[in-house]
Amino acid sequence: MKTDIDIHNHCHFSFDLWLTLIKSHPEFKTKRVELFSSFFNIDKTIAEVAKTVKYYDDLCNTINEVTGGNIDTFEMYLLILGSLDVDVKQLDKEKLDGFYLKSEELFLEYKPVVIFENIKEFFDQIKNQGKTVNILSNTGFIKGRTMRKFLIQEELDQYIDFHIYSDEINISKPNPLIFQEVKNNLKDRDLPMHRILHIGDNPVADYKGAKDFGFSAHLLKH
Repeated sequence: MKTDIDIHNHCHFSFDLWLTLIKSHPEFKTKRVELFSSFFNIDKTIAEVAKTVKYYDDLCNTINEVTGGNIDTFEMYLLILGSLDVDVKQLDKEKLDGFYLKSEELFLEYKPVVIFENIKEFFDQIKNQGKTVNILSNTGFIKGRTMRKFLIQEELDQYIDFHIYSDEINISKPNPLIFQEVKNNLKDRDLPMHRILHIGDNPVADYKGAKDFGFSAHLLKH
């Protein structure tokens, strides 16, 4: 992906993750559906499980964007399982934790594809000018702690001054409080808002959210 991001007029760069820096491995979602089916002994076809997983993934993302809150990963699991006629009252947190660990292993095996062309060179350019970088990502099935592991594996973590994930603070973009969190984490508290650039692919959560808060914003178009 080539961009026309202006790095000279900004001092801090905030990056969305999904469909900005990375996208899912082409096989990951299929493998996760198979895991869902076998782990919870779901008595439905794989196609039906896949459709339900996608429905609740999209719905929960939309709810988070509209309300500015954050539906927990385990709540998403329970909505999916309840819809697939699994008796969720028979489940406990330990079982859900066990599934999350398995899905994290799967995620790190079928790891996301980096789509932002020459991202390390781009980060190098920013850091060599003494500027700073953060990740600001809404999360769903994949928690922030797992994204950190992935970014370490990809040797991208070294460029990132701080991470903000919606599941860790219970706030989602475009809620202004999540952009305030970026401001709160900056070493230079007096940095003018327009010198902070948020970069993302979502016109509402990323572009409008950052603009409404007072940051500069760059919308990536695929």
